[in-house]
Amino acid sequence: QVQLVESGGGSVQAGGSLSLSCAVSGVTISSRCMAWFRQAPGKEREGVATISINGGTTYADSVKGRFTISKDNAKKTLYLQMTSLKPEDTAMYLCAAVGAQWRTVCDSGQLFTYWGQGTQVTVSS
Repeated sequence: QVQLVESGGGSVQAGGSLSLSCAVSGVTISSRCMAWFRQAPGKEREGVATISINGGTTYADSVKGRFTISKDNAKKTLYLQMTSLKPEDTAMYLCAAVGAQWRTVCDSGQLFTYWGQGTQVTVSS
């Protein structure tokens, strides 16, 4: 059974930091494109960051320079370090993994088969 379980969300003031984790079981992350998405109430789901099998990363323009995606293949865990948080970063943050393995192309437009339930991040001004 595939499971992705996010943790680390919470409430912070603008300018603060949070670190999210996503523990993965049932699939290998070393061979898959992994990503963080977010969805705010009334808005479409948005790709935040991706990390490829080779460690290459992509970021949404809105988070470049503030967020860092990383992974620990041995621990099967995906991370998102968020700094300089803004009220507009408030959303449910979800981690995701593609179904296909060993694809080198990795961006938020890929087909993500596996999803976590999400962790809420709230940033107050």
